[in-house]
Amino acid sequence: MDFELPGDDDPRRLAVRAWLEEHPQPTGRQLAEAGYVAPHWPRPYGLDADPIHQIVIDDELRRAKVSRPANMIGIGWAGPTIIHAGSTEQQDRYLLPMLAGEEIWCQLFSEPGAGSDLAALSTRAVLDGDEWVVNGQKIWTSLAQHSKFGILIARTDPDVAKHGGISYFICPMDAPGVEIRPIIELTGAHTFNEVFFTDVRIPAANLVGEVNGGWSLAKVTLGNERVSLSSGGALWGNGPGAGDLLDLVRAAGGVDDPMLRMRLVDLHIEAEILRLIRLRTVSARIRGEQPGPEASIRKVLADEHGQRIMGLAKDLVGAGGMLTDAGPLGAPAWIWHYGFLFSTALTIGGGTGEVQRNILAERVLGLPHDVDVDAGRTWAEAARARTAV
Repeated sequence: MDFELPGDDDPRRLAVRAWLEEHPQPTGRQLAEAGYVAPHWPRPYGLDADPIHQIVIDDELRRAKVSRPANMIGIGWAGPTIIHAGSTEQQDRYLLPMLAGEEIWCQLFSEPGAGSDLAALSTRAVLDGDEWVVNGQKIWTSLAQHSKFGILIARTDPDVAKHGGISYFICPMDAPGVEIRPIIELTGAHTFNEVFFTDVRIPAANLVGEVNGGWSLAKVTLGNERVSLSSGGALWGNGPGAGDLLDLVRAAGGVDDPMLRMRLVDLHIEAEILRLIRLRTVSARIRGEQPGPEASIRKVLADEHGQRIMGLAKDLVGAGGMLTDAGPLGAPAWIWHYGFLFSTALTIGGGTGEVQRNILAERVLGLPHDVDVDAGRTWAEAARARTAV
């Protein structure tokens, strides 16, 4: 793979620069209408951009200090699923305001009794005329308090195999019967929520894909989620990364402790590996391929990498790292202290590290899908039985 970007005279680069001259401080709507928020999306929402074209656009926006609208769940997870399986009417209604950051989205998947085993969800949706009536509870819903819509999976047929009776909906978060309760984190912030549904009525037109076909769409969403959560900064794409910490160390003249230096080298190597894996993943996404097991590989690596970044940042402070107002090497303390506390969640949210390793065991190594506990068989016995079949 050639990692060199096109030069300054590349027509694609010149086109972006000309647009930025006309729009030096573009709004979210202007960026969305130009196709610059998600260039790899199909027209008219994107530019059908190939990998190099997208990277050129990213590079030019970065140089101009232009930020895209912040709507991670909408643009990163909901949008690709609606493009994949949504109706033309749904795409026309939701995608442009989503890209512009005018309507924030959340994800209504996990439940108190169905986290790692998401298909065991119990939230029910029953068809009543031209509306679905939803009752149940979701948990760990990021940004629900700010969201206009949520992507919701609910059980629509309890009498079939658990993966087969799930449907996928677009849920208005201001619908009567939706109750949002905050979950305050260890950091003191309010990102997550519990969401309760009491006779919530969702129009039949808000069903995405087919009735009882929601599990396959949930997997599309989860694949895109794992790509999004393992990008950019160390905190699920946000906050500082290894490069930021290494820049602080360089600016301070380096460190003398050989163990700390070894850990810094390890962080640099991990960051480069993750960057190259991301280039491969982004290239596949732009070609129209849905994320596969490589999304789980990168999420496992990125989550543990993020925890090591924040742990080392604290260790660089020394004994002062036990305080909330001391940052590494004179850096502002709050982001690193917040990051250290938040980093404990990285290997849990968006599919635990154990779940990701199970996915890799099944899809990459070809190991058995599950153990038949009810039949009293051991893992090895189950493996032999599956092999025999």
